[in-house]
Amino acid sequence: EAQLVETGGGAVQAGGSLRLSCAASGFSLDGYAVDWFRQAPGKERERIIYVTGDDITNYVDSVKGRFTIVTDNARNTVYLQMNNLKPEDTAVYYCATYSSRWYWGQGTQVTVSS
Repeated sequence: EAQLVETGGGAVQAGGSLRLSCAASGFSLDGYAVDWFRQAPGKERERIIYVTGDDITNYVDSVKGRFTIVTDNARNTVYLQMNNLKPEDTAVYYCATYSSRWYWGQGTQVTVSS
């Protein structure tokens, strides 16, 4: 069964860094685009990083320049490196990929204190 498993969330102070991992099992991520979403308390889930058909990774303005995606095909894992974290980055983070339907990771909590 195809699955995405996320790890790496936690609590940090503003200005700190975290790296989230999104590991695939049951299928190879090679050739699949992995998007990242987050859901802050009381807010709707928003997509913050997405890959377009031309294989370009796009970042929403609120994370641009601070968040970076790294893909490791050998480990079948995509990493989200988050630097200079802000309290407004506090949310549950999800990775997801689409193949006939969306496959979601279970989500991981990121909490940034001021």
